[in-house]
Amino acid sequence: MNKEEVKICSILGIWGSIIFVSCYILQLILTKEGEENMWFVTLTLNMLGYGTVLLPGYLALRYVRDSGYLDRSTGRFSSIVRLFFAGKPDMVDEEHLVKTDDKKERTQKEQAMQLVFCGAGLQASYLIWGILQEKIMTREYEDSAGNVGRFTDAQFLVFVNRILAFGVALVVIMMTRQPRMKAPLYKYSYCSFSNIMSSWCQYEALKYVSFPTQVLAKSSKIIPVMLMGKVVSKKTYEFYEYLVAGLISLGMVAFLLGKDGGQHSDSVTTFSGLFILVGYMVFDSFTSTWQGALFKEYSMSSVQMMAGVNLFSCLLTSVSLVQQGVFFTSLVFMSQFPAFVSDCVILSLCSACGQLFIYHTINTFGPVCFVILMTIRQVLAVILSCIIYHHAISAMSVVGVMIVFFALFLKIYCGYKMRQKKQQKTPAST
Repeated sequence: MNKEEVKICSILGIWGSIIFVSCYILQLILTKEGEENMWFVTLTLNMLGYGTVLLPGYLALRYVRDSGYLDRSTGRFSSIVRLFFAGKPDMVDEEHLVKTDDKKERTQKEQAMQLVFCGAGLQASYLIWGILQEKIMTREYEDSAGNVGRFTDAQFLVFVNRILAFGVALVVIMMTRQPRMKAPLYKYSYCSFSNIMSSWCQYEALKYVSFPTQVLAKSSKIIPVMLMGKVVSKKTYEFYEYLVAGLISLGMVAFLLGKDGGQHSDSVTTFSGLFILVGYMVFDSFTSTWQGALFKEYSMSSVQMMAGVNLFSCLLTSVSLVQQGVFFTSLVFMSQFPAFVSDCVILSLCSACGQLFIYHTINTFGPVCFVILMTIRQVLAVILSCIIYHHAISAMSVVGVMIVFFALFLKIYCGYKMRQKKQQKTPAST
């Protein structure tokens, strides 16, 4: 190794160790504050853990760029550094590209069978995932000796989800032809971080709000997106989009007012749950936006994106879990409650398979069909959650749920009609 390579290793090793120890000391201080705002303390500790990986990585990236190391270095070490910080050169090799234009024409019967397959796969994967998600975060487990315990660390669930998803993505990559990988690996870390945070918020929110509330809040993501587009980008919207946003707001108000609230929840709990759900919407919006930019710039496949994002997700969450000592306690919980292990594995497999069904459905039938199937899934998820976990829901709440999902289907229908009109106008003008 030459001096530059030793310096890169020193940046990663020394700075990583310094930050790790500093975060451990901060963890000891923060955990003495009590449990009134435990979710905020946990979030802070998680962020510090991610900083143990991200900050040294950023410093190494700056050094590699400023020193011009990749311009004059060769060998195995420089190849690894290039893979992470520069990517592969933009060379087009037709033999390695995934062929998308030679698809066979399917008959109507075959298309119907494919649609049933995609719909059943999406519904089964995400309905089971939603039921287990709520069970793990809100219910108690009992071991053979009659001891009862509740699992509380959302980050460990994110880690288990991501490591199984990474494994599934690698298997698919090895079994299918993929385009040449050109993007530097570090670029996946941005959407990986936001993806971890959105997943953590999704699990953590269930400690403070019910699953139906969470589903409806996620459905109302269109409202902040429209507000940001109007204020920041000066974007204009169609009349039906304002109508949909208004109906969703009305439905959410009716649902929350009609809930049997106030008996076992206070304003702090309500604020915590809503704050975490807002965090979910912000991070989830960034994830999709960043992934869209990567797809456009580097033309990777969806499975490659899945593998790259989950690679960094495994790295970030594992370091944070080890740093907090939660990794060991979670494994102890798994050994004590075998039912939790099976729930965890099934939850993660459903999440990974669900991602593959998402990519296949969009690729085969387009985004409109996918959105319809996922909206149906949200309706079924709310119904199943209320039946299985006995959520008290009033007539006003039922009306609120119906208004929200009516608004979502209205958005799909109007959007489809608008696209049809634009397609009809385009040939006429040419």
